Amino acid sequence: MTPDDTAKAEEAARLIWSHWQARTTLDALPVACRPTTAAEGYAAQAQLPKVAGRRVWGWKIAATSAVGQAHIQVSGPLAGRLLSGQVLENGAEAPFAGNRMRVAEPEFAFRMARDLPPRDTAYTQEEVLAAVASLHPSLEMPDSRFEHFAGAGEAQLIADNACTRHFIFGPAAPDLWRDLDLRGHAVQGHVRTAAGRRWSRDGRGDAVLGDPRFALTWLVNRLSSLGVTLAAGQAVTTGTCMPPLEIEAGDAVVADFGALGQVSLRVSPTA
Repeated sequence: MTPDDTAKAEEAARLIWSHWQARTTLDALPVACRPTTAAEGYAAQAQLPKVAGRRVWGWKIAATSAVGQAHIQVSGPLAGRLLSGQVLENGAEAPFAGNRMRVAEPEFAFRMARDLPPRDTAYTQEEVLAAVASLHPSLEMPDSRFEHFAGAGEAQLIADNACTRHFIFGPAAPDLWRDLDLRGHAVQGHVRTAAGRRWSRDGRGDAVLGDPRFALTWLVNRLSSLGVTLAAGQAVTTGTCMPPLEIEAGDAVVADFGALGQVSLRVSPTA
């Protein structure tokens, strides 16, 4: 990247982060710093840890289903960074003020045991899984800083960190996950509303690019193409395994992954 390209990417990241901090939205980034390609979007996203003063805790994948891709008008999955300060403990109360998407997404997440650095040849699924330390049930509460996020376009959504907001990382699943067919593994999402009503939704692993392990491998190779290492200790959450759970202030959410465990969050009572 040229110095001008770097300055443009950093300005885009500063504007996006300032709106995150203020809980405000924008229609679009100014033309002078607006990314118009996926590569420019990822360049802006790469500046977010610097402008936010945060470390990269892990990674997320957005739009891992055809329905999700159609909803936000993108051609394929998007990668985003999970920043320190956005990751909450299992069962925590998740801030809700300013959240416009108003959904929770049950997701399969993986913690890495060793680095997978960039290379010229694609990583195989077997190589990627050999680098995994553990699988974790998880929940994501995404959001965007674009007022009309469904029409913001791929490049701007990537710059907006692929709509990353808050993430709940559940306890490690038993090692039996390595012998399971995750494609057919059932997950239930349960919501207890602030008014006391209870409802549920079903999902499966094959809602995530056909298999959460496929999604993880996609992320590794996407990062490799960008010259980025997926580092030991980082986690990857692979995208929602069911239609997102609609939530409101004061709700409680549980994602039940059966033999793989459960993860939960409480939505703050303030919208």
